Amino acid sequence: MCAAELGPAEAMQIFTSYQDIPASARGSVLTIGNFDGVHRGHQALLREVRALARQLEAPAAALVFEPHPRQFFQPDKPHFKLTSLPRKLALLQRFGVDIAFVLAFDAAFAALSADAFVEQVLLAGLGVRHVVIGYDFRFGLKRTGDPDSLRRAGAEHGFGVSIVPQVGGAGEVFSSSAIRAELAQGDVGGAADMMGHFWRIAGTVVGGAGRGSGLGFPTANLKLPRDVALGHGIYAVRIHLDGRTYQAAAYLGTRPTFDDGDPVLELFLFDFAGNLYGREIEVEFVDFVRADAKFVSVEALQEQMAQDCARARAILATAPPEPRVALT
Repeated sequence: MCAAELGPAEAMQIFTSYQDIPASARGSVLTIGNFDGVHRGHQALLREVRALARQLEAPAAALVFEPHPRQFFQPDKPHFKLTSLPRKLALLQRFGVDIAFVLAFDAAFAALSADAFVEQVLLAGLGVRHVVIGYDFRFGLKRTGDPDSLRRAGAEHGFGVSIVPQVGGAGEVFSSSAIRAELAQGDVGGAADMMGHFWRIAGTVVGGAGRGSGLGFPTANLKLPRDVALGHGIYAVRIHLDGRTYQAAAYLGTRPTFDDGDPVLELFLFDFAGNLYGREIEVEFVDFVRADAKFVSVEALQEQMAQDCARARAILATAPPEPRVALT
């Protein structure tokens, strides 16, 4: 057995293997997937899992693949992960998961046939009592397993299978791909509507060029994961640090007024004094303020920055802790 705490969740049990798990972790109501973003479509699965788990007096569990299968099959192709593993686990616990199985998606796992996945992982390993999947779930070598084949396997081997249909709103299906598309346009509000929570990224504060201080807006610079594809511009954000939350304005862009260099994320925290260099922080994107732009002078940029900060303050003063969406 290999069990490890991989995230901030303490009440949720986390295992990194499906073999030799304790008896208390077997017989769960299980959902399966990568759960990137833990969006409202995923939350529909988790609600079904939780309801059935209570009904059957069984643990509510999620099987999560790490890394994302797309990263395994296409390692050289950029892949914008919406949620880090610690954030994903925290969200899974928030939505009612008792046990998370975080399984390495490697060559051996990718080679499992659909039948082998059922027999080795679901039955021999986890001893599942019921499985909850989405309408588009695929599994096994060459994605030959689908909801119908899993339902037949359940009937043969004695476990239940529930299939959750599409979940969406305003004519659009909630999906990780749709959320990435919203973020690429800078529409963090639209992404939050689909996720049911504001999008966050985490990272370590690094040294910068010091231009912010010279402009009267000292900033903390965050090194972004290489595949983050967020639209450039100014955002109203919240900074989470050591259990405290600070309001801030964020700039993501290439600094066209100066050097038009590599993209950088600069954070100007309101009403904060201290050195954040080397600290791990989490940035929660609440709303978009404006697109990136080149200014004719430093003075014009300073004036616009003051307006941006005022706008971000006004947005954050009335922003709810979570998006105002109906989580149904």
